[in-house]
Amino acid sequence: MEFRRYFENSGAQNVTALGRKELDISDYGPVSEVFSIHKPSVVINCAAYNLVDRAEDDRDAAYAVNATGVRNLAALCRKNSTFLVHYSTDYVFDGTKENYYTETDSTYPLNAYGESKLSGELLLAEEIDNFLLFRVSWVFGQGTANFLYKLGEWAKERELLKIVCNQVSVPTYTGDIVKYTIAAIDNGLKGLYHLPNSGYASRYEVARYFIERVGLRRTVLPVDSNYFNERARRPYFSAMSNKKLSKELGVEIPKWTDAIDRFIKRQGQG
Repeated sequence: MEFRRYFENSGAQNVTALGRKELDISDYGPVSEVFSIHKPSVVINCAAYNLVDRAEDDRDAAYAVNATGVRNLAALCRKNSTFLVHYSTDYVFDGTKENYYTETDSTYPLNAYGESKLSGELLLAEEIDNFLLFRVSWVFGQGTANFLYKLGEWAKERELLKIVCNQVSVPTYTGDIVKYTIAAIDNGLKGLYHLPNSGYASRYEVARYFIERVGLRRTVLPVDSNYFNERARRPYFSAMSNKKLSKELGVEIPKWTDAIDRFIKRQGQG
């Protein structure tokens, strides 16, 4: 959605945006047909199965999109000399480092979702070397499949919000993902990069900041993750460093608080 908006506003020509209903990337045949029709020079893959808890019992569906689909795209990009941009997650890490994760750190996912995303990373690298792979975390933006949207919905119904305090990472704004993805493509970057906003926070800290910034009078209490009996295990501290990307682009990627402020202003909530 964010890339579609960017290309529409920029007046870019020869851009085709295909949603989930229009193209299932786990099905090689239709994907091959799309390549034959459109002959893309760059493919940006935003497709993902990101239902973390459901993936524990629906591994086939998670792997179909996050692994098989990535392999299909990578194989066809190699065959057609197409540059591929793909996105992975901080959930490829187990959270035991207790410091920022870098691109050279070992991976060890704790849940099926993270395993499927890591499998996609490995299949990507096996099939093609002409790619950009970005790991992102706690993505928010327009749409309903993100933590800030859920917070807003919960706040409509409840005066008291109980939010997990022992999961720590970096909220990352889709607007910034698009901005720095385009910059990386324009600068000819290749390989693996971490693309979160800067800083880190717990889910609880993010919730308090967002609720206060949108002017809602709600009580936000910290609770342990065990309180919710989540199906999938989550890493304790999976914040990633964006220093490698920042250095190569010569930029400072904004803090997560700044990103949330811009998102709120754009939504007209502040």
